[in-house]
Amino acid sequence: MRMYDIILKKREGHELSKEEIEFFVDGFTRGHIPDYQASALLMAIFFKKMNEKETKDLTMSMVNSGEIIDLSSIEGIKVDKHSTGGVGDTTTLVLGPMVASLGVPVAKMSGRGLGHTGGTIDKLESIEGFNVNMDRDTFIKNVNDRKIVIGAQTGNLVPADKKLYALRDLTATVEDISLIASSIMSKKIASGADAIVLDIKLGEGAFMKTESEAKKLAEAMVSIGKMVNKKVVAVISDMDQPLGYAVGNALEVKEAIDTLKGIGPLDLTELCLTLGSYMVILAGKAKDKDEARQLLKESISSGRAFLKFKEFIAAQGGNIDFVMDCSKMHPAKYIIEVKSDREGFISKIHAEGVGLIAMKLGAGRITKESIIDLSVGVVLNKKRGDRVFKNDILAYIHASDLNIGNELAEELLNCFIINEKYLENVPLIYDIIR
Repeated sequence: MRMYDIILKKREGHELSKEEIEFFVDGFTRGHIPDYQASALLMAIFFKKMNEKETKDLTMSMVNSGEIIDLSSIEGIKVDKHSTGGVGDTTTLVLGPMVASLGVPVAKMSGRGLGHTGGTIDKLESIEGFNVNMDRDTFIKNVNDRKIVIGAQTGNLVPADKKLYALRDLTATVEDISLIASSIMSKKIASGADAIVLDIKLGEGAFMKTESEAKKLAEAMVSIGKMVNKKVVAVISDMDQPLGYAVGNALEVKEAIDTLKGIGPLDLTELCLTLGSYMVILAGKAKDKDEARQLLKESISSGRAFLKFKEFIAAQGGNIDFVMDCSKMHPAKYIIEVKSDREGFISKIHAEGVGLIAMKLGAGRITKESIIDLSVGVVLNKKRGDRVFKNDILAYIHASDLNIGNELAEELLNCFIINEKYLENVPLIYDIIR
């Protein structure tokens, strides 16, 4: 078998066999296939596309390129959740404890972030002492005893994806549905979950900018799950403005704690109830979304969700004093008010712009070597549809450097579009793909 023939076959628009895809993935992962041939095939896939079978075969070849986590010794149906990423996306920190408090085992492997803010692991490390690295036995025991663990991804989980994504990033082949779907689903399948709930973000602050693109991606991932006997539900949700109010690592942890206490932002709470309902249903703990939703709301109102969060943090070495008194959690040196320069209704908040400002403050990584400042970020004071008057506070910049914070204040003001009327009605949930 030759890479030349595989490239030519896909360039001409023909279906690749399972054996040809396995040959490519294995050879590239081991370093036997050079970057220039892999790049050529990726570009051919980008233009000629892959069908459902090819996408599934690519996914499973990537799964088999490294370690596959065996969670069979964990009692119950393991349900994982994945978000395609956005600005202020704090859902994992709320969903994990909320769902675990109902007896659903949450054994989650998360990563560190490149971009606007850190990943889930970075955010959790805002809590002093929190440990994301543990051996397999401790990981399993914590899930069986407490129903929740969030740990760092192992280095050998889907190594093919790491190499392929780096090459896609350099060759302008990232935005292909099959390549995106196989990248995400390979990691979820290798992580050992029985069922998966996907949060597909849609809008300016998301990877998928249009509803048709988001739906295609959702359908592709649900299809992969079906082909490998995994139960998958995809929720397409709004990311045309930041989710919640906080954008930044410690700031988002504080907002997650508020949400678990029942005093969080309405949009973050609603999205977590929707995603959580499907996690509970897939785990067999409720017969329909109405029952699941009611169970989750009672978990918050009764305090069980927050209690589970404290239990989870303590079990992984975190200092509970930080959870009970969030003012101890990396307060920023400077807080700068950003005020409205006019009267009207907020018709749009540029989510991507807010995210980039948070990154410039130091909340995210520009490169893998970047050091994150856990204290900085942006906290919105107004959201889309709110009426504002001149000099009303639109947002707060949390900064470690006063000059940088002041420089970014004007940039943040420009992220708010204020008009005489608010005519749009952008939904939080666009669609559910089962």
